[in-house]
Amino acid sequence: MNAPRQANWTPPPRPDWLARVNEEGRGMDLASLVPLRPAELIATAMANTGLSDFGKDEWREPFEVLLKAIDDEADLNLFGRLMTRSDLLIWLQERLAIEEAYRRHPEIEDEVVAAPVFIVGQARSGTSILFELLSRDGQFGAPANWEIMFPCPPPEAATYRSDPRIAKAHHLLTQWHRVAPSFLSMHELGATIPNECKVAMNCTFVTDNLIGLFQIPSYYQWLMRADLRVPYAYYKRMLKLLQWQNPRRHWLLKSPSHIESLPVLFDVFPDARVVYAHRDPVKARASVTHLLGTLYWMRSDKAFDAASFERLMTPEAYGASLDRVIDQIETGAIPRSQLHDFLFADLMRDPLDAISRLYQAMGIAFPDQGRQAVADYLAHKPQGKFGQNVYRLGQEGDIARERAIFARYQSFHRVPNEV
Repeated sequence: MNAPRQANWTPPPRPDWLARVNEEGRGMDLASLVPLRPAELIATAMANTGLSDFGKDEWREPFEVLLKAIDDEADLNLFGRLMTRSDLLIWLQERLAIEEAYRRHPEIEDEVVAAPVFIVGQARSGTSILFELLSRDGQFGAPANWEIMFPCPPPEAATYRSDPRIAKAHHLLTQWHRVAPSFLSMHELGATIPNECKVAMNCTFVTDNLIGLFQIPSYYQWLMRADLRVPYAYYKRMLKLLQWQNPRRHWLLKSPSHIESLPVLFDVFPDARVVYAHRDPVKARASVTHLLGTLYWMRSDKAFDAASFERLMTPEAYGASLDRVIDQIETGAIPRSQLHDFLFADLMRDPLDAISRLYQAMGIAFPDQGRQAVADYLAHKPQGKFGQNVYRLGQEGDIARERAIFARYQSFHRVPNEV
């Protein structure tokens, strides 16, 4: 097998302020100064909120597995530990607040999450920009980052755009751009930007979003055996709470990793409509390696083992994942009539036409107001607005070999080559 094409990935330079902070932390006992122990974190979350009910205990095992993996494998620096402790407390306190809201208002359980639209696909296949574009249409409701981070008290329609939690969430989210400025060219963060499902599932501690934050192979192995109905069911519980005082006609939801669990998604959301975004997998894979390396570098000085990552996510393994969805379509394990293909190439060529055809395929009207909102958004966010995400694609022979591996996927979904 050929050598991984990005095994020599090099980290971007750190901002001077961050380099100095982490340098000062090197001589300190970071585990004592910024503890990440399960019992202490749980006790702190309860003390901060005055609450004690975390709901069903399904979260406890993954929480403990995650923390052990972080301690043993992630090698966090000073600021990385601070970011991580902040995140863990937010997720624990989020669970406590959700359970308290349901205790006080059991009628929330009666809410119906009707015909949600999920955007799925390979990472770096245009799912984020499609998500942002469709969210301009008022008939859709996409959960914003701020309400997923701080869902209680449940957001209300009257104050949805002026809630003071927005500023707090925005500061924490844009901190990622201050820690790793090059990340902005790959993914924009902000309080009012739509949230991804896998990020919302952080508070279940069963989500592949966590393996995108830390190099934690033992947690990854645990996750491969986990019951994914647990995080999906809890996510539905969160959506019911968020729409209780701020109704949405249709939820608009998104996460690339749903392609690994579409049967579970349709089991929990049986009337879902799924938009399956497609991009030349040769191009998409190269971008994923670059993205992960940058994410890990935010919190750790440990070198990103790009070679190990690419051995894990070989073209063969990547192709098998894409082919698995085709198998599920052909066997009826997922309903073909509820799955709608969407090409990244079409989005780049003529966004409004591509989106218009998607609406037609889903049987949803594309109102003039929504069309204008999408057009206005495109006009103010041209391609490359936040800089170019530059990455290497490998040698011609590598590309040709991958073409053969991805042939079934590209033929079945009619995905054009980009390189």
